[in-house]
Amino acid sequence: VVEEVCRVLGRGEVLEVTQEHLEIMLTPPTSLWHRRMQQELDIAMVTGGPEANMKKESKAYSFADQKWDAEMRAELRRQRKASEGAEFEEERDVRTLLKKAKLSQKQQEAIQSQLDYEETTRERLRRLDSRLADITFVVCSLRGDLLVGHAPQLSRAVLGAVSSPLAARHCKRAWQVLAHAVFREWSTAQLFSEIGLQTLVSPSSSPSPPLSRLLSTIERHTHSSRALSDAAHSLTLPLLRTILLDIDQPSLRDSAVSVLCSTAHKHASTPAPGKGEAASRLFPTAETLRLLGTLISSTKESLKSHKLKKPCVDAFIALCKSLPSAGISDEVLQLLTVDLGSPSPLLRGTVLQALLEIGGALLPPDHSHLQVALLVARHDEGSDARTLADKLWEAAGYTLTPPLAPLLVQQVSSTTRAMQDPTALALGVWLKDHAQQAMPLMGQLKEIYEKKRTVPPPQKDSFGRTLAVEYRDPWESRVGVAKALEQLSAHLSLEDSLTLLKFLIPGALSDPSTEVQTAMMATAKAAIGTHGEALASKLMTHFEQCLQSAPDTQEADRVRKSIVVLMGTLAKHMDQRDPKVKPVVHLLLGNLDTPSQPVQEAIANCLPPLASVIKPDAESIIEKLLDKLLNSTSYSQRKGAAYGLAGLVKGLGIPTLKQFKVMPTLQDAIKDKKNYRHREGALFAFESLCNMLGRLFEPYVVHLLPDLLLCFGDGNQYVREATDQTARTIMTHLSSHGVKLILPSLLTALEEDSWRTKAGSAELLGAMAYCAPKQLSSCLPSIVPRLMDVLADSHSKVQQAGSQALKQIGSVIKNPEIQILVPVLLEALADPSNKAQSCLQALLDTEFVHVIDPPSLALIMPTLKRALEIRSTDTKRMAALIIGNMYSLTDKKDLAPYVPDVLPGLKQSLVDPVPEVRSVCAKALGAMIRGMGEGGVQELLPWLTSTLQSESSSVDRSGAAQGLSEVLLAQGVEYLTQLMPHFIASSQDLANPTHVRDGYLMLFVYLPVTFGEHFVPFIANLLPSILKGLADESEYIRETSLQAGQTIVNQYADTAVELFLPELEKGIFDDNWRIRCSSVQLLGDLLYKISGLSGKMSTESEEDDNFGTEEARQAILACLGTDRRDRVLAGLYMGRSDVALMVRQAALHVWKVVVTNTARSLREILPTLIQLLLSCLASESHDKRKVAARTLGDLVRKLGERVLPEVIPMLKDGLGSHDSKERQGVCIGLSEIIQQTSRDNVLLYIDSLLPTIRSALCDKEQDVRAAAAQTFDSLHSTVGPRILDEVLTPLLHELSLGERSNVALDGLKQVMAVKSRVVLPHIVPQLVRPPVNAKALALLSSVAGEALYKHLDRIIPAIIGSLRDTSDEDTWKAAEGVILSVLVEPGPSILIEELFKAARSQSPETRTAAVGLLHTLSSRSSAELAEHIPQLIIFSTEAMNDPSDPVCEKAWLTLEATVKRVNQKELSHFTGYLRKALKTVSLNLIGEELRGFALKGITPTLTLLKEGLISGSPDEKEEAARVLVEVIRLASPKTLSTGKVVMLIAGPLIRVLGDRYGWSVKVATLEALGELVRKVGSAAKSFIPQLQTSYLKALNDPNKPVRVQAVTGLTELLPLSPRVDPVFNEIHGGIKKSEDPAFRLTMLQALGGVIRAGGQRMNEKHRGEIQDTLLALENTQNEASRLEAARCLGTLCAHLGEEELKSLLLKTLLVAEGVSDWAVLQARATALSAALQSSAERIVTVGMETEVCSAVLTFATSDRVPVCVSGLQAVASFINHMESDSSSLLPALTQGLMHTTQDIRLVASGACSELKSPSEQLLREVIPPLLANTREKNTAVKAAAEKAIVDLIAGKEGLQHCMGLLDGPMARKLEESYQKAQARLAKDM
Repeated sequence: VVEEVCRVLGRGEVLEVTQEHLEIMLTPPTSLWHRRMQQELDIAMVTGGPEANMKKESKAYSFADQKWDAEMRAELRRQRKASEGAEFEEERDVRTLLKKAKLSQKQQEAIQSQLDYEETTRERLRRLDSRLADITFVVCSLRGDLLVGHAPQLSRAVLGAVSSPLAARHCKRAWQVLAHAVFREWSTAQLFSEIGLQTLVSPSSSPSPPLSRLLSTIERHTHSSRALSDAAHSLTLPLLRTILLDIDQPSLRDSAVSVLCSTAHKHASTPAPGKGEAASRLFPTAETLRLLGTLISSTKESLKSHKLKKPCVDAFIALCKSLPSAGISDEVLQLLTVDLGSPSPLLRGTVLQALLEIGGALLPPDHSHLQVALLVARHDEGSDARTLADKLWEAAGYTLTPPLAPLLVQQVSSTTRAMQDPTALALGVWLKDHAQQAMPLMGQLKEIYEKKRTVPPPQKDSFGRTLAVEYRDPWESRVGVAKALEQLSAHLSLEDSLTLLKFLIPGALSDPSTEVQTAMMATAKAAIGTHGEALASKLMTHFEQCLQSAPDTQEADRVRKSIVVLMGTLAKHMDQRDPKVKPVVHLLLGNLDTPSQPVQEAIANCLPPLASVIKPDAESIIEKLLDKLLNSTSYSQRKGAAYGLAGLVKGLGIPTLKQFKVMPTLQDAIKDKKNYRHREGALFAFESLCNMLGRLFEPYVVHLLPDLLLCFGDGNQYVREATDQTARTIMTHLSSHGVKLILPSLLTALEEDSWRTKAGSAELLGAMAYCAPKQLSSCLPSIVPRLMDVLADSHSKVQQAGSQALKQIGSVIKNPEIQILVPVLLEALADPSNKAQSCLQALLDTEFVHVIDPPSLALIMPTLKRALEIRSTDTKRMAALIIGNMYSLTDKKDLAPYVPDVLPGLKQSLVDPVPEVRSVCAKALGAMIRGMGEGGVQELLPWLTSTLQSESSSVDRSGAAQGLSEVLLAQGVEYLTQLMPHFIASSQDLANPTHVRDGYLMLFVYLPVTFGEHFVPFIANLLPSILKGLADESEYIRETSLQAGQTIVNQYADTAVELFLPELEKGIFDDNWRIRCSSVQLLGDLLYKISGLSGKMSTESEEDDNFGTEEARQAILACLGTDRRDRVLAGLYMGRSDVALMVRQAALHVWKVVVTNTARSLREILPTLIQLLLSCLASESHDKRKVAARTLGDLVRKLGERVLPEVIPMLKDGLGSHDSKERQGVCIGLSEIIQQTSRDNVLLYIDSLLPTIRSALCDKEQDVRAAAAQTFDSLHSTVGPRILDEVLTPLLHELSLGERSNVALDGLKQVMAVKSRVVLPHIVPQLVRPPVNAKALALLSSVAGEALYKHLDRIIPAIIGSLRDTSDEDTWKAAEGVILSVLVEPGPSILIEELFKAARSQSPETRTAAVGLLHTLSSRSSAELAEHIPQLIIFSTEAMNDPSDPVCEKAWLTLEATVKRVNQKELSHFTGYLRKALKTVSLNLIGEELRGFALKGITPTLTLLKEGLISGSPDEKEEAARVLVEVIRLASPKTLSTGKVVMLIAGPLIRVLGDRYGWSVKVATLEALGELVRKVGSAAKSFIPQLQTSYLKALNDPNKPVRVQAVTGLTELLPLSPRVDPVFNEIHGGIKKSEDPAFRLTMLQALGGVIRAGGQRMNEKHRGEIQDTLLALENTQNEASRLEAARCLGTLCAHLGEEELKSLLLKTLLVAEGVSDWAVLQARATALSAALQSSAERIVTVGMETEVCSAVLTFATSDRVPVCVSGLQAVASFINHMESDSSSLLPALTQGLMHTTQDIRLVASGACSELKSPSEQLLREVIPPLLANTREKNTAVKAAAEKAIVDLIAGKEGLQHCMGLLDGPMARKLEESYQKAQARLAKDM
């Protein structure tokens, strides 16, 4: 049945069915499948004719429209018929339609033909479909076991036919049935039947997720105990093949390989008897081996991974090894034979190993193909393969039998190039035993050659046309023939050799393939070499005939050149005296021009043995060759001349170079800058000489280097190319000595300035990549780093040369894995920051099969070095990982030069903060030590030891410890044994610093993990050191010791039980909580190991939830025993109540993990636990007592009241103990019991508890009293307020008893500390009654907390009252204690409010006490007073104005303390509050100076303001400066001059002026400096130069207020300045240079000020220059500058000499006549007024008063208003400052008062106001006009007149006197005006 199924499914007619055929079969017989013909028929039925009968196309009715219309009508007709039903069935028949339609004859014939074809096809396919349905039904009807037994045949048949559209649906059904029969699980079978078949039919469209799920299912079955059956494997194998070869998905591929290999291994591991013959038949061994072989030999990128190939190789060998002993099937044997001829070396080696596993004895003795394959394998290119093949050959007993020859000949002529050489060699070996068969074989080979060379005639079709058939020349087969003939030639006779040579020459040498020509040439040479001398004459004649008869064609030219070369080869075997030899030599020399490098090389190789023949003519020949070399225009001629020259030199000897001046000529040529051919020719010669002479030419190389370096940068491209080739050749032939000679020169050349030299050197260094491997490995470590530096050169050509050199180094890499990565490595070298990480990742992803060679290392190691220097963690980790792996992939001698480069980076990474990096680096160092030995890195161990003791960081020590452990592992356990005593001693030696001990302890963290079981002998000696570290004072030593302990416990739990547990039990009760915590953690780790539980689980749940198991409980009990288990669990339970949170958490976690049920466990350990609790309650350690008490309370809570009757009496008795620690423990225990017991149970024992608590509260030991207070707290919380009177009242009574008052007070304090809110309302009223018990209040306040704040309004007044009544030190301390106990709000607010109230008291003593307490609050309180700082600043500043000095002093101290409380950076925010306070003080100032400043100075305010000046914002700086002005005004000069006050003020102010701030800041700063200078005077002398500079700089400020302030300050400063000339010089220069009128005005104002202040110290030169400048300015257009200059000139008069003054007056100031410019007159009048004010006496002295009076009168009566105004001012000045009679000026003044111009009347009134001692005559003259002006409508004139009247009357004894000088009406008017004016002026003020 199965055979019939397979036959039917494999029939050709089934497989030839197409989709078109299937559609025809499915088309109804009444319809036409051919769509176009059906359309034509429909159109004809609608239109009545074919398309051809349509109307001609027109604009109105196009052909396309007609066609569309016909098609639509036909479609509508079909739809209508379909909807009407079966009555039109007959009409729809295509044959009926064909008869009705009007079609052309041709159309009818075509449609009829199509109908016949479709009917025939339909009938045929229906028969096939019926047959397929039948066999499918048969398959589905077979039993499952029958299907399984024939699964391989059925699956192949189904998969073969499933591609047929007709058979597909039947195959799918059969496949589904077959899958369900083969697979055990229904789901797997269903998934396989659907997804598997879809994938096999269409791999590209298979859905990935379902396919992945299917493959995962198969993989799961493969690896489970219920592995896939052999039948199932036969079904899955095609699917695996499709996934592996057609679907490129890595995850699917890996799974498929896993399934394939696992199945093969499982089948191989099943014993032969267990398989059975049927099972062996079902397993597709050949197909599995074929797929494995395909994977092994595959060169696809996705299948090249060694990780993929390795399991395939193992599976292949294992499967072959399991082949049945009865014999290997022919299919498998044929497969193995074919695979032995595979191009893949890996597959060939795998097959040989597999055959060796099978055993040579099992191989068939008569299998010729296998014998041939093994014979060829014996000559494989791989030595391992040859060895295996030899073993197999001997084991199988094969011999070189005659039948092997035809097979060898057939195989050698195959197209597999890789196998031609081994096959030819095998043929040669066979011929050694069968030499007589050489000639027949030669005949066969010649026939094969002729057949393979003959081009087949072109194929033609039936019409005689030539078909374009692509023809491929099988030249590879002819190459194989040539190689076989080469081996054959050694076994031919003389005549046969001649026959062979005649076949080769000229026939085979004229082969169209160059490769064939080369192989045939080698064959001819081999034949000549065999019988050369005997064949000389005949062959020479044959050669000559061939040369003569050869036609003049290009093909014949190649033959002729080959013949010439062979003639040269033949000549070597001839007698040198033979006359035919010399012509041959000349013929060879003549053919050097052949444009073929192989020909030229062959000729050059022929010349050395023949050179002696032409020795007499050598000189001329060499000259001709040199001439052709240097001057020929033909490239081939120059190249041939170079080869010929080298061949002759080699034949004639090295002295020829000197004898015939070859080297000098070539050196001159290479230096010829004019002719590039000379340089190129010389380079050709050097290349050829180096090739021919080898190392004999090495001494000349050193001298050629400079010229080569220049030629690398030659301007001619041909020269550069020749240089590159010459450099490669030179480097290829260099010895190690030669490398040492030239390398320093090249490296030095890289440092030259010339970029050409550097570029040439780089290129020559790159050429060193072509050195021999030994030389290459020695020089590359020096070359590559320098080339990397070149990559950063500034010149692009140098960079390109360096990059190219690195590429050259990469090009000679032999490692195939690295070859692929060369571009990535070069990118990483050029840009390590961005490319290093991807490069390292590529290296890590690469699976290395081959050894890494020196060129690979040259690129990899610098990349790793740079990667270690990058900060990226991943980069350093990957670099260290690669370095660690490198020692297993390469020779340590090749790595040795790079160790000094990478070691610093490894050291640096070993101390990296990331633990993973440290771990990988440590392993890398260990690998380095293992690979190189300790001698390779001698400095590593000392460095690790030193870093282990590093003080800088624990990370450094950790890295060193990890690295040292790996290094010690590499050196062996014996070495560790020697060092461990030193390590242990150093970790325990307290003389060592902590970081040293920590380093050695850290070593113990890593050594156990690194050494494993080898470390067990050291544990006993190591434990004391670790336990000692757990108790160390240093925290990080404790942490390290804990880590070391955990490591040892986790690593050696069984050993640690006896050694570690007793010490851990002690540690649980240690006084140091850290040791307790560490001990609990270590104990937990130990219990986890014993019980097998994981301590990493989360135990965050209810307290009594447990996660332990019964198995864990039993394991702990079995390991520890009952007693030790009880002690351990009791200690853990007490740890749950530890005073340290960390200990509690650790103990609770361990308890929950290891204990199954808390209540049951407590009952089990209760006796041991009670014993421990009692001992701890009596302990001297407070923590132990506390822990015991807590545990006791917890125990009571869990076990109920059963323990109370026993425990409470025992504790009560314990209170009578003489041991205070025991009494304290009793109190603690009582407290815990009360807290954990119900109220009702406590009330049962209340009568015994109250006396106990009272007694304990009055205990003589404070610790007992504190514990009793806690017990009181617990009792009050449980029972309520009923116990207050019974406990507190006796305590208050005790306060009055002297001998017990202190103890009772402390007891009360302890109670207050825990119950202040409850206790305070009871005791405060009693304590504040007079006499106030301040001490008690202080003590209670310190513990009362926030409850005290409600009572501060009663406590503070009482305390202040006690301070007022008595000022003893104890009372003050007690009061301060109360103040300092107020810490949080609202306490400080209430306290400050109460103190402010007291500070406003009328009693000085009360104010002193209140301010003193404020000082205590601000200076010593730890409360947060930030929000009260403004109040304290304002209050303390105002309080410094108090009449009482003690209050002022306390206020000053309060301000100082308040300022100190403020953060320095925030001080500037409080400047405004200080300013507000200072304004208030200024209004209420007592005396001229603030009393606080007078008593203590201004330091607090300066501290506050200094920060604002230095660090504040511009606004804050301005405000600080203005406040500083107020401070200076409120301080006396004495206060300001004390200490360094001036420096503290002036320094910041000057610094502010030096910076760029706004004008307002500068104005305020200048004002402050001016105020300071006015106050302190000479005390500011040290700052005068800086101030002077700052003022002068401010004069140039663009803002007028700054300049004005600078003028004021400079005027104040100048009298103190030791040198005034620079000031005058600077101001004078500014006046002259300034173009801006505003700046000039300021300078003039400054000049006037400094003249007044220091004009007397001005030198004569400056005085004269200034006078000239001022005189020149009287003509300036700017009025303000003109008038200011005039005032300066007038002021200057006071400092002029008499002659100078007189001259100035007469020539300038008094000259009014003849001056037409009123502006000049105005300036002179102004100057004269200023002169009168500053130097009236000097005017009198020089006798100019009359002239001055006349000039003043002239100016005052001028008709020009500006001149008149200035004149009137001068009148006032004259009257005030001149003693002479001024009555002549009164008319001018009177006239001015009555002038029609308001401005003049206004100025005249002002002049009157300025009069100091008016005479009676003046009063009579001016008062009437002034009274008239008081009635002016102009308010300015009126106000000026009123002010003048008031000023004149005030200056002359009053109103009555003035009224007496006037008549009655005028006098009354004066009185009335005076009163009004006074009232108005008072109102304005």
